[in-house]
Amino acid sequence: MGGLAKGLAVIRAFGRDHAALSLSDIARSAGMPAATARRCLLTLEELGYVTRNGRNFLLRPKVLELGAAYLESIDIEQLTRTHLEELARETSDSAALCVLDGAEIAYVARTSVRTLLRLEAHVGSRFPAHATSTGRVLLAGLGPERLQHYFDTARFEPLTANTVIDPLKLRALIEEARRSGYSAVEDELAYGVIALAVPVFDHRSQVVAALNSSSHSGRTTRTRLVRGRLTMLQQVSRRISADLAAVPWLSLSAQN
Repeated sequence: MGGLAKGLAVIRAFGRDHAALSLSDIARSAGMPAATARRCLLTLEELGYVTRNGRNFLLRPKVLELGAAYLESIDIEQLTRTHLEELARETSDSAALCVLDGAEIAYVARTSVRTLLRLEAHVGSRFPAHATSTGRVLLAGLGPERLQHYFDTARFEPLTANTVIDPLKLRALIEEARRSGYSAVEDELAYGVIALAVPVFDHRSQVVAALNSSSHSGRTTRTRLVRGRLTMLQQVSRRISADLAAVPWLSLSAQN
């Protein structure tokens, strides 16, 4: 199992901004000796998950099978496709469903009627939870111990000049999201991105996902987004929550 953990750490070293990595880069990112990283890479290469280009290593499409296993196990896209398409059509923008994974949010379903800007998310995209509306909604669904662990371990890096990175201010925003039942963020993840999110619940009324609607700050404002879309998002969230209630084991991944 230790070898499996090391192999997964090697895979996680890659990302959008780190598509091609040298052995030393991977070892440093995964926090392991170069010799260990090399053994992992050779195994992953033999299994078809990694390839190499000169001195650099790259992931191969087979890695998608790992994420697909999760998506297929709950058929999340099938469960939410109609709801997200309806929301995107009504708003003429994008709609997405995200879950919390460590200190990041991960997109598990998404649809859009337009390409908003350079930062275009897709299923599998991951972003720091502290800078997103979905992240704050999901963090608001955590129990006290898990929320404290998040603050003890997460790195609050600024993505724009508007990103809230002060832990006390962030705690206040998370508490506000818990009280109000929504979170709205503008120009914190990237300039031009404005988004509104609400929680999605399982059959035990625990937060298991977050539904969001995104737009461009050139088209609307944070206040107008909340006034115009909050009720709509809450209605769609209730329908998705009802559908997810048919998957009882999903509560095992609840944030409490």
